[in-house]
Amino acid sequence: MNYAPVLQSCGLKRISIYTMQRSMLVSFPGMEAAEILILNIFTGTAVWIVVLLLGINLIGGKYTDMAKSKIIKANEKIAEAVTGGYKKIEKGVVDGYKKIEHGVVGGYKKVETGVVNTYSKIEDKFVEAVVKTVEANEDFVPPYGSGATLYLRPYMFGMNPVIGVKPADEFQFRIFATPVGPYFKGGIKPLKVRISDLDRAAPRGTGNVKAGLNYAMSLYAIVDAHEKGYDENIYVDAATRTNIEETGGANVILIKGNTLVTPKSDSILPSITRRSIVHVAKEYLGMEVEERDIPLSELGDFEECGLCGTAAVISPVGTIDDHGTVHQYAGFGPKIQKLYETLTGIQMGTIEAPEGWIVEIL
Repeated sequence: MNYAPVLQSCGLKRISIYTMQRSMLVSFPGMEAAEILILNIFTGTAVWIVVLLLGINLIGGKYTDMAKSKIIKANEKIAEAVTGGYKKIEKGVVDGYKKIEHGVVGGYKKVETGVVNTYSKIEDKFVEAVVKTVEANEDFVPPYGSGATLYLRPYMFGMNPVIGVKPADEFQFRIFATPVGPYFKGGIKPLKVRISDLDRAAPRGTGNVKAGLNYAMSLYAIVDAHEKGYDENIYVDAATRTNIEETGGANVILIKGNTLVTPKSDSILPSITRRSIVHVAKEYLGMEVEERDIPLSELGDFEECGLCGTAAVISPVGTIDDHGTVHQYAGFGPKIQKLYETLTGIQMGTIEAPEGWIVEIL
């Protein structure tokens, strides 16, 4: 910056002040030349000091700006260095996590592949056993269209030579086969069922396992129900005794409008038939499906009710007696009938089955 104009301006002002001051002092009577000289010296000195200070301030401002500029540049370099350091640390951490993630995912994939392959081998063995059983019992397969079927029951039991209470580590797998006539011999008759006072399965127990013990838990209750004029018992959850679960040998489905509702519980056997009905309801009939808690207080809201299992497929329910409160249903209503006809049609080959549902043997 050029400071000459500023200094020149200050100098001109100093000369103007000196001239004005001398004229004023001369105008006062009695002022000696020595006194005038002293006053002029003081005034000139003061102006000179002011100009000097202004110059120093201007020059100092320039150097201050230069210093600030250097500090800013230094800070920018420090910031770049710190940012670069953090980026390197971040990249290292991210790369480390990616390696860990890839390792974990790879490990899980290997485990998953091993489990899937093991289950696939077991499934293949199971299907092979079913095929061989049917082929060996070809003469006992009922004629097509008769309503009778060849009933198959796979089962497995432990066979260790041990009398104590312990899990078996040797097993035998078998398939029981027998021809059975039409389930509804005298036509489809709606069932009369009751809410049982007994429990079939305990919370966090083995109610969701296909085990003989679970059937044994319902034997006394079914005998008592028959003696009192009921066809079946519906059990409720043992923890709260407020939500329905299933019968001794079948799952429960309820219909309201275009919605199929079925109980959801960890102590219910996950029936293949119920799973098939749910699929048919969704994919073939366009129904809404809800798997949820069904309180006893909600039983009166439904229009149709059925019990589903392997042999009967769907048995329609006409009444449910909840300790004197009787709920009436449509029996073999339109939705239950359509579900029954569609699923049996898939089984008999008159309706196209989902992929993997049908295995041709003979």
